[in-house]
Amino acid sequence: MATAPAFGQDAELRGADVFEAVCAGCHAAGEKGAPRIGDRAAWSQRAGRGLAGLTQSALDGIRNMPPHGGDTSLSDLELRRAIVYMINKSGGDWIEPAAPEQPAAGRSVAQIVQSYCALCHATGYGGAPRIGDRAAWLPRTALGIDPLVRKVVRGHDKMPPRGGQANLTDAELRDAVIYMISSASARGAADSRP
Repeated sequence: MATAPAFGQDAELRGADVFEAVCAGCHAAGEKGAPRIGDRAAWSQRAGRGLAGLTQSALDGIRNMPPHGGDTSLSDLELRRAIVYMINKSGGDWIEPAAPEQPAAGRSVAQIVQSYCALCHATGYGGAPRIGDRAAWLPRTALGIDPLVRKVVRGHDKMPPRGGQANLTDAELRDAVIYMISSASARGAADSRP
């Protein structure tokens, strides 16, 4: 994968970098039925769905493409940037996104934590900081929430990218981290899981 930017730069990869590292495997030559970059007809059809529709397909996976293009360490923003890059190299004139969008309302943060995060964070499995244990979370938040969330998105130590849940958005992961750090009631609820 492309190297990380220097300190002080945008921590997210550019669309060209994501394309080269992940998307080119299929989209450069049209492998597995993927629309080939540069194919104006194929991409103009897709462009009609808009960035939100194309991003949702990339997040969920579509036809032969797995969720997150097969790389769950990619952030939602990086996926959007790669889509814009491919659209633009295929005749489009879109602007590469600079900041993530807020996801539509859906699952509550409590549901996310209970369904996914509590599997390890309720018991401290594999060294995971326990839900509501501020002392365990404090050193992990020394640089702020955003660097911690990037570790969650990309995977860290024994935790796979996105906690193994490709369908969780960056915003959902951020909210879940904040919830686990600050919620003593969340720990009680997680401890009562069957």
